[in-house]
Amino acid sequence: MSQDGFTPEFTPVEINYLRDDRILEVIWDDGVSTRLSAELLRVESPSAEVQGHHPSEKKIIAGRRHVGIIDISPVGNYAVRISFDDLHDSGLYSWHYLRELHEKQDTLWSDYLAALEARGLSRDP
Repeated sequence: MSQDGFTPEFTPVEINYLRDDRILEVIWDDGVSTRLSAELLRVESPSAEVQGHHPSEKKIIAGRRHVGIIDISPVGNYAVRISFDDLHDSGLYSWHYLRELHEKQDTLWSDYLAALEARGLSRDP
């Protein structure tokens, strides 16, 4: 059971960082394989710095096309802390959140690209 009392429905059995492709690969106990880009993980960080304290406060993070992961640290048996090479490391990625990113990544990615375009921002630094 996690710190918040939530027992995750799915648990990773393996987490790998594919450095050359900047992809986090998660193999789940139900056999599903997730591949999430470091850029998506960074711009969808669960930290208050990115998400705010209300959905209306969510920040659009530009210039992260080339962001990489420098460390992945376990947090109990329910999450990992991901440290990025832009020094962002304040988000805890619970198993539940990683699985949610897996399920919603196409929509999240297209929403992110649309938000950048609407604000005249770029993925490039």
